[in-house]
Amino acid sequence: MKVYIIICAIIWGIPLNLFAQQKDSTEIYQSEKLSVDSIPKPEKQISLLKKSVLPVSLILVGSAISGSPFEKNIKYKIRDNIIDDFALPIDDLMQYVPIAEIYIADIVGVKAKNHWFDQTKYLIISNVITSSLTQAGKRIINKQRPNGSDYSFPSGHTSFSFTNSAVLFEEFRDSSTGLAYSGYFLTSTVGALRVINNKHWLSDVLVGAGLGILVTKLVYHYEPLKNWNPFEKTKNLTFIPKVNGSNYGFKLIYKL
Repeated sequence: MKVYIIICAIIWGIPLNLFAQQKDSTEIYQSEKLSVDSIPKPEKQISLLKKSVLPVSLILVGSAISGSPFEKNIKYKIRDNIIDDFALPIDDLMQYVPIAEIYIADIVGVKAKNHWFDQTKYLIISNVITSSLTQAGKRIINKQRPNGSDYSFPSGHTSFSFTNSAVLFEEFRDSSTGLAYSGYFLTSTVGALRVINNKHWLSDVLVGAGLGILVTKLVYHYEPLKNWNPFEKTKNLTFIPKVNGSNYGFKLIYKL
């Protein structure tokens, strides 16, 4: 349990160390006599707490049941009702679908919250942080997978796919509700398949999902590198990550 507490502390420490912007007190308070009304209201922090309830709950619940008889019973019941050698590896591909949705929506003209460069910027930042936390958790805890291999907790496929889905949600929640939530539907399937395919325990998936959502919400809340966008004035240029097997790259599309 101490390890789980350390992970939660690391998660909450990231925004304080990387993203929090402190203002000189002289810029906030212009005189020595201040009224109660002049003190900044914490609405933004309250909003962040509300947004964090679900992902933090997933992390806490997943941490609590990890290695428990309850988790093992669920796993055995699933395997008892499914052919032992069942394997449906579409989860390897489905984790990238939310990324494709983001840029396809940009190309067809669906209104997004941010410019395509900012979308890519936040997508990369969110994935780098989530991946770092996921890999750190895997190495520190070194939980055995249901199939006997190592580094089960948390699920990398799940944390990656939920990070991508959270970015999709943040970008299109106000303009296209169906599109925004579609990523979560797909990535929930990814998480389920990780369990069904005997790759992960339920706790691995819950914590992976919580990490992906929480980190992304923190990134969109604090907006690191907010003012950095060399392509801000370009409206017809779209940037798309390209994945082809083990090869990764980028593609630029210019709309006439």
